[in-house]
Amino acid sequence: MTCIYGDVMKIDTTGASEKTARQDKLTVQGVAASYKLAEHDFSRMKTYRDIIIKVGRAQQMDPAVISGIISRESRAGAALKDGWGDHGNAFGLMQIDKRYHTPRGAWDSEEHVTQGTQILIDFIKKIQSKFPDWPKEHQFKGGISAYNAGDKNVRTYEHMDVGTTGGDYSNDTVARAQWFKRNGF
Repeated sequence: MTCIYGDVMKIDTTGASEKTARQDKLTVQGVAASYKLAEHDFSRMKTYRDIIIKVGRAQQMDPAVISGIISRESRAGAALKDGWGDHGNAFGLMQIDKRYHTPRGAWDSEEHVTQGTQILIDFIKKIQSKFPDWPKEHQFKGGISAYNAGDKNVRTYEHMDVGTTGGDYSNDTVARAQWFKRNGF
């Protein structure tokens, strides 16, 4: 499957912070922790595999990246209560924030995953416009960071995760996506 926004396997990443790794009481951090977190979500993620792949094809987005976001945002649904997370502010597998968007579809539906993916693509395009000289994969990673904290938060490539949840959002999400890519997504 071709992703027009870049190759997630070519994006450099430092992986999960110690704070993020503590979610699963991991004694490692970095890429190894992100891989473990993704692995812990894998059985739940397989439930949504067909939807993720269908949406990925339709939106020209790597299904592994969608999976990385779902793993990071909702732990493939495990962190949600009646489809809601973030103290009732965000909805669904991809945690669409009701303060900025009107969530569409059921929390685990194709409609929801399509909406989340479109929001991601909008942020990638904003980062492409903001940093036209960045390589494609840097713009892709910047869009992933912006999905969490907005495009105004992305100011430099080296420090794009400053101000994101855990201070590691794009790095952790990219590492999880790389794990999912190697494991059938």
